[in-house]
Amino acid sequence: MRLPITLLACAGLLAQASLAKEPEKLPGSRVLQTPVKAEAQQKPAGRDLTEAEVAAMVKARLEAMRKARAARAAAEAKAAEATPKGKRSEHWSYDGDTGPAKWGKINPAWAKCDSGSRQSPIDIRDGIRVDLEPIAFAYGPSGFHIVNNGHTVQVNVVPGNRFMLTGRSYELQQFHFHRPSEERIEGRSFDMVAHLVHKDEEGRLAVVAVLIQEGEQHPGIQAVWNNLPLEKYQPLAPVIQFDPAVMLPQRREYYTFMGSLTTPPCEEGVLWIVMKEPIQASRHQLDIFARLYPMNARPVQAHAGRLIKESN
Repeated sequence: MRLPITLLACAGLLAQASLAKEPEKLPGSRVLQTPVKAEAQQKPAGRDLTEAEVAAMVKARLEAMRKARAARAAAEAKAAEATPKGKRSEHWSYDGDTGPAKWGKINPAWAKCDSGSRQSPIDIRDGIRVDLEPIAFAYGPSGFHIVNNGHTVQVNVVPGNRFMLTGRSYELQQFHFHRPSEERIEGRSFDMVAHLVHKDEEGRLAVVAVLIQEGEQHPGIQAVWNNLPLEKYQPLAPVIQFDPAVMLPQRREYYTFMGSLTTPPCEEGVLWIVMKEPIQASRHQLDIFARLYPMNARPVQAHAGRLIKESN
């Protein structure tokens, strides 16, 4: 059976319409129009196309359009992966519809933010006074880079800084800041806190929290502020080195308990070490961070019967 050439054009147009009901488009790209009319005009001279030839051409066009859609989907997935976390659709914040009360509902992977039994931060009280093992810090001058990640100012350090406790070695990954302090001591809040995030060889996390109160200018904090990036999500690598030891107080007594990350995904099983003595920062230094993040602290969470130990 021979089909008029107009049937080929109609078949091609129907196939195109069925796949293009919701055109997919990447930023800055154009939706390509399928040149069905041009294809339909390319028939063998002197005769109409057969039904088999029409079917073959329509099948080829459908396959080409399927591959184009798959390529666009792959490109979109790659672009999404490259997008900084703070810009993704699964956005979280410290207030409103994406605030702490909503974290566990924004993403199923963050369910622990709602249902966890050992969440952080907490109001540290009723600790058991014991002779805790001293923390053996082994910090030194290191390369580093700073990023304003949309939630805080974070300082990532090169490998080599660590502390030892209870026979385990934890390597410093990064430290960042919260305003006001997320941790409270017997109900008292502090101006800010620095969280020094560590990881051992088995992937277990340990966070050393250093409370910050108004006082004298702090040289370590000033070094970070001096090198703040001008744009969010764009790391800046200073030419100087930074010694994380400058972020620690002179006295090393501490509280310790098990908790979680204080940001999504609120992963639990985190060893928390909160230094009892705060460090100082000047009012000007505190105000600089406040201009970027007036408030970026998660509310305190339930104790849930966990054991808190503190140095004598």
